[in-house]
Amino acid sequence: MFSVLSYGRLVARAVLGGLSQTDSRDYSLVTASCGFGKDFRKGILKKGMCYGDDACFVARHRSADVLGVADGVGGWRDYGVDPSQFSGTLMRTCERLVKEGRFVPSNPVGILTAGYCELLQNKVPLLGSSTACIVVLDRTSHRLHTANLGDSGFLVVRGGEVVHRSDEQQHYFNTPFQLSIAPPEAEGVVLSDSPEAADSTSFDVQLGDIILTATDGLFDNMPDYMILQELKKLKNSNYESIQQTARSIAEQAHELAYDPTYMSPFAQFACDNGLNVRG
Repeated sequence: MFSVLSYGRLVARAVLGGLSQTDSRDYSLVTASCGFGKDFRKGILKKGMCYGDDACFVARHRSADVLGVADGVGGWRDYGVDPSQFSGTLMRTCERLVKEGRFVPSNPVGILTAGYCELLQNKVPLLGSSTACIVVLDRTSHRLHTANLGDSGFLVVRGGEVVHRSDEQQHYFNTPFQLSIAPPEAEGVVLSDSPEAADSTSFDVQLGDIILTATDGLFDNMPDYMILQELKKLKNSNYESIQQTARSIAEQAHELAYDPTYMSPFAQFACDNGLNVRG
């Protein structure tokens, strides 16, 4: 699981003329990430910002900053497939598309669709599935455009409160919407959703907003109030402070995940579905 924590920073240029003021402002993100794979290798990254089965990217192009997270579906391991390959390749592909300028800031679903299509057309066979969340900050319009498929997601925090968030997409308990590539003999059997099924939103951001994106490794283990408690410790917008907060959140989620007595959000959801689990 991992968290990508971003903090709005304002670069302002004002032109004064008489009693009027023209304020041309450009928001940008200061971003840090942290996460742990389930094998306890804390902070170990594979190529391409990959934490365990999860992957992420941060990219910037002209007037937009883009964040992405994806959670590889671990069930593929039973078939000899490394779940991180799909999530990692998807995020690297989306990152490249952004850096090449092949996207529209107001259409993050388009980034996800184009990235997924490239994977489908890849000459090198790639099998697997993952959830995905793409967040685009249009620095000119100060709007956040998002696309979320599955149970990864994001929070926008302002003044210590959650003011905007993603909606989780589940087919049924513990089975989120997901992008998939299956072997020919399994097509139609393996669950696969269209990137166009992603939930899309647009939201006006303000200077100082905190944008947190994460896979379910965070949201399954920490309720909002715990996340907000950690975010309140963030004193300024420099990278070191943000990185420390991101690590603190990820470490707490990781510790709680292995507490056999902890009634986590996931455990509560499981109980609501007739399963008696903890952690």
